[in-house]
Amino acid sequence: MRGRDKLTELVEGTPLLRRQAQRAIATGAHVCVTLPDYDHPRAEVLAGLPVQLVAVPDTDQGMSSSIRRGIGMLPRGIVAAIILPADMPDLDSQDLSLLITGFRATPHPMLQQATTEDGTPGHPVLFPADCFMALQQLTGDQGAREVLKANEHRVRRVALSGARALTDLDTPEAWEEWQAARICAQ
Repeated sequence: MRGRDKLTELVEGTPLLRRQAQRAIATGAHVCVTLPDYDHPRAEVLAGLPVQLVAVPDTDQGMSSSIRRGIGMLPRGIVAAIILPADMPDLDSQDLSLLITGFRATPHPMLQQATTEDGTPGHPVLFPADCFMALQQLTGDQGAREVLKANEHRVRRVALSGARALTDLDTPEAWEEWQAARICAQ
């Protein structure tokens, strides 16, 4: 983002991170947000929201450090966790609720992975509690791919409309394209 923090970029007047946290809160689920540190500017963006903040001082070790620390700090009794990348602005509360509802509807704990409308796997992914130990052992910047692959036999794919399960914004150009597409759609 050339020095800008993509998670504090404004979407409809709200910082993206706050917007996504609000969408997660709307599901009624416990919401845990990982941050580089408790005094990071992202913490200010979340001020006043009922979210659990978790500091991740080892962010230089890749995405896995956020997953490890976030999962490790969840309250006891949590039966599943959705890993929701905050840079995916098209995902909304309904999308998250589809994963939660799918999880609750299965007789055995199954992973729930969002896909695009055409079935291309994407994000977010819901992991049952029996995956938490494996998630806490991740290393590097591959996210939870290893855990997802090891549990392929019990992944339920959940189609979301359009390409929302893949739309993420990592560059100023991606932001501009996304904003232009939104304006055209209105």
